[in-house]
Amino acid sequence: MSRICELTGKGRQVGHNVSHANNKTKRTFLPNLQNVTLLSDALGESVRLRVSTHGLRSVEHVGGLDNWLAKTAETKLSLKARRLKRAIAKKAKAA
Repeated sequence: MSRICELTGKGRQVGHNVSHANNKTKRTFLPNLQNVTLLSDALGESVRLRVSTHGLRSVEHVGGLDNWLAKTAETKLSLKARRLKRAIAKKAKAA
């Protein structure tokens, strides 16, 4: 399983460990991913996603999963999130 947030697309970053003697060795910075169950109001069901804590705060700030997906471009979303976005749009169009 890749270490990428399914909502924000946030992935690993590369940098250096720097010692006291200023020796530099490569290292990776991984996002703080959590397995979360979010509720979709439009679909009336809960969805399990692997989301970074930064992404989770952003979802809560915007006002829920449905609002977040409506405002986010599909290029940043994972395949699972894209399908969810389309299902929400389809349900909203039918209503």
